[in-house]
Amino acid sequence: MGFGALSLAGMVPELLSPSGAEAGVSMSPLTPRQPHFAPKAKRVISIFAQGGPSHLDTWDPKPDLARQDGKPIGEGSGVAWGSPFKFNKMGRSGVEVSEVFPNLGQHIDDMCVVRSMYIDAPVHEFCTVMMNTGSGRLVKPSVGSWVTYGLGSENQNLPGFIVLAPGTPLAGAQNWRSAFLPGAYQGTHINTRYTSIEKLIENIRNGYTSRGEQREQLDLLAKVNSLHSQQLQKDAALEARIQSFELAFQMQMEASDAFDVSKEPEAVRAAYAADTEQGRQMLIARRLLERGVRMVQVWHNGWDHHAGLEAAMRRKGGECDKPIAAFMNDLKQRGLFKDTLVVWGGEFGRTPTRQLPNATSRFEVPGRDHNNRGFSYWLAGGGVKGGLAYGETDEFGQSAVVHKVHVHDLHATILHLLGFDHEKLTYRYNGRDFRLTDVYGNVVKDIIA
Repeated sequence: MGFGALSLAGMVPELLSPSGAEAGVSMSPLTPRQPHFAPKAKRVISIFAQGGPSHLDTWDPKPDLARQDGKPIGEGSGVAWGSPFKFNKMGRSGVEVSEVFPNLGQHIDDMCVVRSMYIDAPVHEFCTVMMNTGSGRLVKPSVGSWVTYGLGSENQNLPGFIVLAPGTPLAGAQNWRSAFLPGAYQGTHINTRYTSIEKLIENIRNGYTSRGEQREQLDLLAKVNSLHSQQLQKDAALEARIQSFELAFQMQMEASDAFDVSKEPEAVRAAYAADTEQGRQMLIARRLLERGVRMVQVWHNGWDHHAGLEAAMRRKGGECDKPIAAFMNDLKQRGLFKDTLVVWGGEFGRTPTRQLPNATSRFEVPGRDHNNRGFSYWLAGGGVKGGLAYGETDEFGQSAVVHKVHVHDLHATILHLLGFDHEKLTYRYNGRDFRLTDVYGNVVKDIIA
């Protein structure tokens, strides 16, 4: 009977364990938990630039590529194309930043630019899922699911892991699902294409039933489902459903407030450019993080520039430069920056060669093809060394050659900053102990402050 009560308490968040009832300790799967060792970061925001932003035009300047512009490079690799953008040394550190990011570059002394990333294949869907789950083939739990599984959440009235994305991104829910982890750790997708609370979170308000009546209905439903679940030996789908019902009820008041950016002062909304989608996303993200949400992922789509790269890069950079810079300023002013890990990057980089090399029409201006062998990510806050450019690609930016960092290494480092040994944060499923980094990954200690 004791073990049965314990398993039931884990399934129904509102129930308390016999020993925890007096202390008022909730047995919710999102109850805050301590990591393996003292963390440098308490929360994470991942800004995912989907499409594969060109590292050669943002964070990895290549003078040799500019000098070889228009000439063949490599063995049949194509014609070199130097970046059309100027790079400037910024901050006290003098790390070079593309003119595409004039505002974000002001924070370079707080940022670590990893210039030596690489991944397994130059395919959008495969690499997008791998960047978000550590696996490009099998359906595995996402980074956010592992983070909330390990740490829980500081706010029981909001999901521990929230995804802000317009529409359905490439590969969809595979990027934020919990897979074989309990359903409570799955990311909650918010379609930021909409602006009203009712559209952002459908059915957030019940126009027919009072909160008291809803509470009674959910309590009865939880009792019936828990009895049913015992007969099914804790069926995962039913468990997720019970937790979803409860969370949806709890969100009615808290979420309506958290997602309402109109409550921010006009000066703050202007700083974020909150009248734009990316600005609104970043402002919502800050409101969620300060309310105790453990991980927020912001999707910024449209970085796949096979043609028309110069104009497209200016447009995409302009969309996110001011909002992310305002977000960084805001975190610092609120005392949240030092223990918030900020991560920016896409699924791969771009080639140093010109795509559509013989283009003459204004509709066929050049771009760059996919490149998985070398690209850039940046991290800030949360125990990361600022003002650092880590690793190198070759003289043309084709391949990572110095201090190479694989996606498994990046994930291991993120978990380390959150206080976890990535080899020990495991979940037993189907007879095997699984982890985010599979059987790979090394913490990149040189970028940790």
